[in-house]
Parts: sequence; structure tokens; C-alpha cells
Amino acid sequence: MQRRQADPPPPAQEMAYGADPLQKLDFWRAAQPGPPPPLVIFVHGGGWKRGDKDNATGGTKVTHFLGLGYAFASIDYRLVPANTVEQQAQDVANATAWLIARAGELGFDPRRVAIMGHSAGAHLAALVGTDMRYLTKAGLGPDAIRGVIPLDGAAYDVPRQIAEGGRFMRDTYLQAFGDDPIRQKALSPTYQAAKPNAPRFLILHVQREDGAAQSEALAAALRKAGTPVEVKGFEGTGLRGHMQINRSLGDPNYAATPVVDAWLAEAFALNRR
Repeated sequence: MQRRQADPPPPAQEMAYGADPLQKLDFWRAAQPGPPPPLVIFVHGGGWKRGDKDNATGGTKVTHFLGLGYAFASIDYRLVPANTVEQQAQDVANATAWLIARAGELGFDPRRVAIMGHSAGAHLAALVGTDMRYLTKAGLGPDAIRGVIPLDGAAYDVPRQIAEGGRFMRDTYLQAFGDDPIRQKALSPTYQAAKPNAPRFLILHVQREDGAAQSEALAAALRKAGTPVEVKGFEGTGLRGHMQINRSLGDPNYAATPVVDAWLAEAFALNRR
């Protein structure tokens, strides 16, 4: 696949949703006039210990979703090891609540918000969409968001990932999740998938063995709970494929882009609850 040269996104408004220097987000208003548009919130990856909100601007993601008439936000969150994964998930929920509370001044529809995350951000987005403690603490219910789009995560079942994921990422997982199996399960979206959940999920993965298996297992747990879910696999292997799905999403020539576009259009339809 030939990746289209990305146009630089327009300047963002940087805002603080908390007191910590990492509790900031970038916000882009919708590019088109009209009724208040939906909002897509992006959660970056980086092994829970690195990365930042600028990750959203490395491809065509921002310009693509703005071009669809959506508002877009990319959030920072506090990082391991100075902070915990529990605090990171709460940061995602808190940033979402902060944005929704200011929907009028920011110019988007608070009834139509979706959360998307890549890699560690996929795990955090899925955790916030399955374990309602985080949204509840932020003052939101499960229907505050229309849905969740995890992009090529592989720690939806943390104990399984540590046991089967090989040595390459083992230290990263242990640093993030520790060695207590009770805590590992509490931080596993697959173990938290009993209702209530976010209203719907679109789980995307490339052809990494662990990522594909974890995505299918999370989808099965959500289906068992009665939560609508789609899971789709795309070409790409190893680290290169893992990075490609994040960089290329938004490129109209990339196979995942029309899948996400159609799913968001349905999720954001005003007559859907």
C-alpha cells in the first residue's frame, strides 16, 4: 500500500484538564460550519511509560476526521512508573468528562463522543469502556460515550499477555501491571467486560499473533455480555504493522479507514442510542 503524504493538521488548542503537567489535551474544532458535530478522542500508545498527544498528528488522522466534519481531541495522561495504570485510566475518563462539560464552548455535540486508542492507548480506552468505575468517578455513565475503537492493543487480558507474549515486552508489562494476578485481572478489559459497558466497540488489529488473539478474546467477552462489537483484522505484521495501523488510519487508501468511517457514522447517528 502506498501511503498518502499527510497534510499537516491545523493548529490545535492546548488545554489542561487537570493540575499535573501531563494532564493536558489538544483540541481541534470541526472544520465545517453547521450543527454541533461529533467528537473523536484519541489516546496515544507508548507502553504506558512514554508517548504524548502529538502522536495523533503523525499521519492523516486529524485532518481526515476534521474533513468528515468531526471535532478531534488528543490527550496526554500521566505515565508509569511515576503513576499507575489505574491513574492513567482515570485520566482518560477525566479528560473525556472535562471535554463533555465544555461541549457548548468548544462547539461539539456532547451526545456524540467516541474514544479511540492505539497500543497502550487501546488498552486504556477499552478499560474505560468496560470498567465503569473510571467513568463513574469522573461523573459520567456508560452512555456518555457512543463507543470505543481500540487499535491493535495486546493487553486486554493482562495475565494471558504476560504468560504468552514472550520476552520482548515482558518487563514493560510487569512494570505497568505488577505481578499480582488480582490487580492484573482488574486492569484487563476482557475480565471487566460484563455489563454495563460502553454501548459498542470496534476492535481493530493487524496480523500479530498476540494482538489478534487478544482482540478476538475481548470481542468474545463483550458478545457474551450482550455488548455490540465488531472485530476486524488488517494486513501488517510485527512492530511495523503495529505502527502502520496508527500512522495510516485516515488515509483513504488504507483498508481500515472506510471501516472506521462507516462505524462512526452509524455510532454517531442521532437516532441511535
